[in-house]
Amino acid sequence: GWWETEDGIRFLEERLRNPDIDKKVDEKMMMWAKEGNVVLDSWTMPWLLKEGFKIWLDASEEIRAARIAKRDKISFEEALKRMREREARTKEIYRRLYGFKLGEDFEPFHVILDVNNLNEDEVFEALRLIIDGWVLGEKAKSS
Repeated sequence: GWWETEDGIRFLEERLRNPDIDKKVDEKMMMWAKEGNVVLDSWTMPWLLKEGFKIWLDASEEIRAARIAKRDKISFEEALKRMREREARTKEIYRRLYGFKLGEDFEPFHVILDVNNLNEDEVFEALRLIIDGWVLGEKAKSS
């Protein structure tokens, strides 16, 4: 993906220098969340939002790098290097901004889904079942 490219890494460096970039994005996402009926793909929202249903998709470093390598048609070693660089910078941005530790603090999450042995269709189906169950459970509580 774009975040593993040289441009993506340069933008991460800019984000480290200018925290307002992330703050503005997070404010916009929080506004969307408050409007309701949205699915957000965000590394920050689980900690910043009190409401919502939060799922962490967990995969080993090796699996993630292999998937990036396949997607971007690069070597596993290059994918691993780029992924580690991106994740280190991203973690540092959010540690500085908000004080939380991505990949270490799972307290805000309702579900941690191990996707190491699932393809993207299986991940989608698992998420659909989890979310459907949560929505039905919430409706039952309010009846």
